Amino acid sequence: MYSMGIIGLPNVGKSTLFNALTQAAAAAANYPFCTIEPNIGIVPIPDSRLDQVVAAVSPEKVTPAAIRFVDIAGLVRGASRGEGLGNQFLAHVREVDALVHVIRCFHDDNVSHVEGDLDPLRDRDIVQTELLLADLQSLEKRKERLNRYLKTGEEKYKTELKLVDRVAKQLDQGMPARSLELTREEQERLREWLLLTSLPVLYCANVSSEQFAVIMESGGTVSADEPYGALQAAARREGASCIAIAAQLEAELQELDEEERQEFLKELGIPESGLNRLVKAAYEQLDLITFYTIKGPETRAWIIPRRTKAPQAAGRIHSDMERGFIRAEVLSATELIQLGSFSRAREEGLLRSEGKEYEVQDGDVMLIRFNV
Repeated sequence: MYSMGIIGLPNVGKSTLFNALTQAAAAAANYPFCTIEPNIGIVPIPDSRLDQVVAAVSPEKVTPAAIRFVDIAGLVRGASRGEGLGNQFLAHVREVDALVHVIRCFHDDNVSHVEGDLDPLRDRDIVQTELLLADLQSLEKRKERLNRYLKTGEEKYKTELKLVDRVAKQLDQGMPARSLELTREEQERLREWLLLTSLPVLYCANVSSEQFAVIMESGGTVSADEPYGALQAAARREGASCIAIAAQLEAELQELDEEERQEFLKELGIPESGLNRLVKAAYEQLDLITFYTIKGPETRAWIIPRRTKAPQAAGRIHSDMERGFIRAEVLSATELIQLGSFSRAREEGLLRSEGKEYEVQDGDVMLIRFNV
């Protein structure tokens, strides 16, 4: 399962957001390091297409795709040198697939700010700087090891050392590793290094409910003179996604039943909850797609990286299915919704047989044939 780490300075609303996301009971309080050990929650991905598939085939059991969210302790200046809970923070960050960087964009005299005043771009830079410094330390240690291995004369160590130097130069310039243009082989090597700045990042601006209403009315874009607008513009320059969430409002919405929640959102003029937008944005940030299986009484959604081939997609279900993969019988969710069953699709000649080189498409419904 893919995981996203919720990071940021203390007191920016990470745990409040996590509580709303997972409807969990993670502590949320007005003091730094309220979260020490990371809280973990599994969040189903909103999927109207799955709802339509379910309506068509009427299964006994439905299992949606999901993303794991990890609420990680707040980071402060000097975390890369062990300040605050720095070492724990950085260790937990290395265990996720992408980052949701929560940045405070609301004014509230009753909630203290660890830096003393509101400045979203400064707060973003503090966190990014600590991640950059931690990565530079990791690369320096790797470089020391590689210099020792160079004595063997093996070319692979020279090649890796060149990549280390190239990445380090990028970090020295204040640019994250993820912004480097790399070959596929270099990208795979970088993943092995577990660099913090190589992780995809989604900026989440925590705004007040009043700010959120204005942002929604404006279509999601506001002046760069506003805290959220400034962060949004900076994210755009970086090539990253940025969304606004009123974490406190979302947490309060979770206390209502579904009907009341929808009615309240309608009164506010909000088409869907911020949480749905966040989960969808996180999904897009990881560049994932969804495929479906219908096996006996269960209809299930699975998530995989875009451009995954059929055997590897089968491996998400069970390793035996990848090992013994023969072929996949495939049709689109749209076709299944129209026809209502695999057997009808087979009768209509719409069921395709795909082999090991087939790249699974978003919305495919698959029946895997395998032998072990």
